[in-house]
Parts: sequence; structure tokens; C-alpha cells
Amino acid sequence: MVEKQIMNPEHSYEPQFISISLIVNGKEQHIQAEATKRLVDILREDFALTGTKISCEIGRCGACSVLMEGKLVNACLVRAYQLEGKEIQTIEGLGQHGLHPIQEAFLKEGGFQCGYCTPGMIMAVKALLDENPFPNDEQILESLSGNLCRCTGYSGIIRSIQKLIPSNRE
Repeated sequence: MVEKQIMNPEHSYEPQFISISLIVNGKEQHIQAEATKRLVDILREDFALTGTKISCEIGRCGACSVLMEGKLVNACLVRAYQLEGKEIQTIEGLGQHGLHPIQEAFLKEGGFQCGYCTPGMIMAVKALLDENPFPNDEQILESLSGNLCRCTGYSGIIRSIQKLIPSNRE
């Protein structure tokens, strides 16, 4: 027999709010947020940056990928209490002055179909090329391993990345 647990009002959950200063897409920001609020929710709700998508919510699909301190992270797994002083770059931060070369490559090479995974995919490519401007095919596949696409079959995405490698440019 399973015992039914009754919530004691004296022990009810009260969210803890914290003040956070961070840099989002090059702009200093200050917010109050619940300490456990997810970065993906902060970006979408507090900053209206909806390019970062919500999908699996457990860090497996990569739709919410952003750069934190220049490293690729799943924004669904990062909590507000981890953000103090951090620099975050989203898909909106890439295209601030027109299309970024990665975005152009995705357009030219058909690196997207429905587009839902595209922002996270592009951020993964940015992280890869920032770290290694001359990746081989194995490194490209490894860099995409945390991002799922259900539409393209990946050939357009891989072609897009290969066009960005200086030795492959026409």
C-alpha cells in the first residue's frame, strides 16, 4: 500500500530569487530570476531571444545550444545560479550585422529543412570552427553528435560546414 503524503504548509516550496549580471550577445544585462530557472527560459522569457529552441529539455537534442564563455552548452541544463558574470552568445548574437558566414553556408548548401534544430546546429558549428578552423570529416561528425535533426539527413549540414573550411572554399 502506498502512503499518501500530505504537503505541510510550513514546508512548502518558496522559490529563491537571485540577482544576476551577465553579458548576452555582447550586451551587459541584469536580471532577477529564480535560482533554478533554466538559461533557455531566461533567454526566451526575460530577453525575448526565441531563436534558442526548447525540445527534449534533458540535454539530448541540442536545439537549445548556445555558447557560454565560448563553449557549447545546452541551455536547458544551465541554471540561473550558474550565470553570474558569464558571457552568453545565442543565434541572434551571430547575425547582429547581417548573416554570419555559417548562416550563409546553411542557406546556400541546404543545411536546414524545417529549421527547428538550425539555431542549435549553427551554434555547434560555430563552437567547432572557433576551436578548429580546419576540421576533418570525423571531427565534423563528432561536433554534431549532440544535435539532432529529424529532417535533413545531415548531408546539407555537413556540406555547409565543409564549405566553411578555408581549404575547401572556391
